[in-house]
Amino acid sequence: MITISIKFLAGRYHATPWGRHVNEGAVEWPPSPWRLLRALVAVWKRTLHELPEQRVAPILRSLAQPPEFLLPPASTGHTRHFMPWFKKGPEDRTLVFDTFVAIPRDAALRVQWPNAILDDEQRSVLTNLLRNLNTLGRSESWCEADLEDTTGNTKGQMCRRLQGDAPAKHEIVRLLCPDPTSAFADDSVVTVTRETAGRGKNKQTVEERSTIYDPAWNLCMETLQLHKERWSDPPGSRWVPYTRPRDCFKIEPKARLRPTAHRQRIQIIRYSLDSIVLPLVTDTLSVAEAARRTLMGIHGRLTEQNGIRGRSDVLSGKDQQGQRLINHRHAYYLPTDEDGDGRLDHLTVYAAAGFGPDERRALDRLRELKMGWEGEERHLLRLLLLGMGTSNEYVPGPLPTSRIWVSSTPYLATRYAKTRGRDRVDLGSPEARATFLQDDLHAQLASLRHDLVIEGTSAVIVEPLWDENHVFRIRGQWRPIQFQRFRRKATDDGGRRLAGSFRLIFPNPVRGPIALGHSSHFGLGQFVPVADGT
Repeated sequence: MITISIKFLAGRYHATPWGRHVNEGAVEWPPSPWRLLRALVAVWKRTLHELPEQRVAPILRSLAQPPEFLLPPASTGHTRHFMPWFKKGPEDRTLVFDTFVAIPRDAALRVQWPNAILDDEQRSVLTNLLRNLNTLGRSESWCEADLEDTTGNTKGQMCRRLQGDAPAKHEIVRLLCPDPTSAFADDSVVTVTRETAGRGKNKQTVEERSTIYDPAWNLCMETLQLHKERWSDPPGSRWVPYTRPRDCFKIEPKARLRPTAHRQRIQIIRYSLDSIVLPLVTDTLSVAEAARRTLMGIHGRLTEQNGIRGRSDVLSGKDQQGQRLINHRHAYYLPTDEDGDGRLDHLTVYAAAGFGPDERRALDRLRELKMGWEGEERHLLRLLLLGMGTSNEYVPGPLPTSRIWVSSTPYLATRYAKTRGRDRVDLGSPEARATFLQDDLHAQLASLRHDLVIEGTSAVIVEPLWDENHVFRIRGQWRPIQFQRFRRKATDDGGRRLAGSFRLIFPNPVRGPIALGHSSHFGLGQFVPVADGT
């Protein structure tokens, strides 16, 4: 008995049955023996071509008889792709279905030949062929195959050749199998040409046989040649009816785990930004506002009941009465430039309170942002969801641990500087403005991020980042005045507040994100870690 075990490493088997169109949504299950034998021939000629034909051919002939299958638990699924077609122009697309069988990654499909026998040397050759087999079906069907030594394994649903009537709760499917009498013949792959030379008694006919296949088997004929010859079925093949359990694609539902009180909620959502023209870092506030506005709209539509849209405290930063939340546990929208080219390429949405199920659904459906800019329909700002996690397990972008943090966007003061009286600030002096902003930043750390300054704010060093003219600089090139600082809200006064950029040096490494000051929930006052500052 020969038993081949096949595991699909990606949990998917992609293959369209012979004679069916890919857009019919049909999937070949179990894999046809014809496909398996052709895959073994391909592995032999591509990776073990030093093996002579006389060592491989007897093995393949032993596998030409219709096998039995032990099917693992499986279900079906599909994806849809709009592929370039160019039939009506460069923007033309056609819809293509990719149907597949979903299989647990650790589950094995077993193919058995009960009456086939191989000696030790042949089993060794077959083992080497199988271990070099990395796909079965289309190229997405990554697999791992091996020859099993056990002969009594019955784990799985049996699928075997039809004999008499189909058993109860079974259905009949056709599988393309090799015909042992003609699959290894050469009558369809060898071209015979005859040339006659001489006259009379000296007349001779020379016959030449040529083929493009090695070995010259009908089994090796390629699809292009089949279409050229207008074969409906491959030569050397035959259709064999099999009985397959009707419930072979039925998955028994598992009991859903109930959420427990100690389970931490998702706090971090990460997106990659994509567009023909990505926004500049100076547009951080506009991108963050658009993200909040779009997410609130998606959440409202998902939770609408009786014409009334739901409201999310975490996404909006306001309670059910519309009052602004002051505990800062709601969402921070943090666009970042992480490759240093001056354009925003990522968006991190962080909330210390975590996101509920409805909010996660809205975050999962965030696909693009409409900024309201002229001509943006030609280069929409699209978003690709990269991942979700908690602050303890997911620390990308502005979230890692570091002792030194620097401004990536301007810090806006939370209060106005007094220009009269005893505590007035000389706004004409860069040093006075920097001192005022430093005091304000220390106060923000003490009131909002006391978890970062356990040893007191005096232990945190706040250094201004400016040039030789005492002009604040962000990354050495951007001035705070170049950043968008007014929100779309009519009463917002961020553009009239003092702004600067700073370096924060903590006594011990601290974890991000760090966003402080006015409009900090919209990406301003954002600090990023210094890589070597740990």
